[in-house]
Amino acid sequence: MDHPFTNTLRLPAEWEPQDAILLAWPHKQTDWQPILKQVTEVYVELTYQISRFEAVIIVAPELDTVRNALQNTDVDLSRIALYQIDTDDTWIRDFGPLTVYNNNRPQLLDFIFNGWGLKYPAQKDNRVTRTLHSTGVFKGKQRNSDDLILEGGSIESDGNGTLLTTSTCLLNQNRNPYLNKSELESKLSELMGFNHFLWLDHGWLAGDDTDSHIDTLARLCPDDTIVYVQCDDDKDEHYSTLQSMEVQLEQFRTKRGQPFRLLSLPWPQACHDGTDRLPASYANFLIINKAILVPTYNDPADIQAIKIIGEAFPSREIIGIDCRSLIKQHGSLHCIAMQLPQGVLL
Repeated sequence: MDHPFTNTLRLPAEWEPQDAILLAWPHKQTDWQPILKQVTEVYVELTYQISRFEAVIIVAPELDTVRNALQNTDVDLSRIALYQIDTDDTWIRDFGPLTVYNNNRPQLLDFIFNGWGLKYPAQKDNRVTRTLHSTGVFKGKQRNSDDLILEGGSIESDGNGTLLTTSTCLLNQNRNPYLNKSELESKLSELMGFNHFLWLDHGWLAGDDTDSHIDTLARLCPDDTIVYVQCDDDKDEHYSTLQSMEVQLEQFRTKRGQPFRLLSLPWPQACHDGTDRLPASYANFLIINKAILVPTYNDPADIQAIKIIGEAFPSREIIGIDCRSLIKQHGSLHCIAMQLPQGVLL
């Protein structure tokens, strides 16, 4: 369904210029505790790669832990800002601020985070945006709180009014049971300027506990392109649902009524932690200024995934980051970071 579009309000695309990337550092009181050393190494590498291109803001309950991890590394410390804020966990894509432009002025939207439908504790995480705003780091930019339950990983924007999302997550009764689909569209149009809605009704990953966030399945990219996961193994448990997802993607149309350019990502070999299958996905890449950070899994398909994402972003450096530790807690690269668009910090 389309809604009247207001040019003065929009959620920018992730590939638009950014001031910084926001991270929440892993610590002993998170679920990372058993593999804290390994996952900290991933965060150090991620911080290094981001700091080559832009600033990094890190929140953590103990800042000395972060300083110790970053010292004697190649990280450009002049581009790192640390803020002491307590967290339940590190998936800041889902509890960090979503930034809209209103008359070209950035405003921070602070939605309710309920631990992906009351699955996990979220009280500390739910206060992070509010607490960080109170430090003045956002240079007086307005923070608008709203009672809508919404996670950043559940929505994709092209910056021009198009929203790509999954019905499994946004319409789940564990989020906003008082809103039907039409009412939710109206709410998202009012808050973020969306006027063209693309609802994926198929697609899931074993081990994912977000109720199928869109950023694990399909991503909007420049020039009316969608990059998506494709399963070519008919013996795999995902084969049927991802085939149905692909058919639906082929049926989607742009606001101008044209089909999208579709680029399919390879299917990595199944990753397990004991007997539990983990949600390894190449779609969970992170877009930063002049580069794309791609999750890799020590898999033969890594090289092909990097190549395909490079086709969607031909002018950017494509950098692989080993995310085998990250997926042990059922998420990957995009899930642990949130971009702050241009103008938020200046």
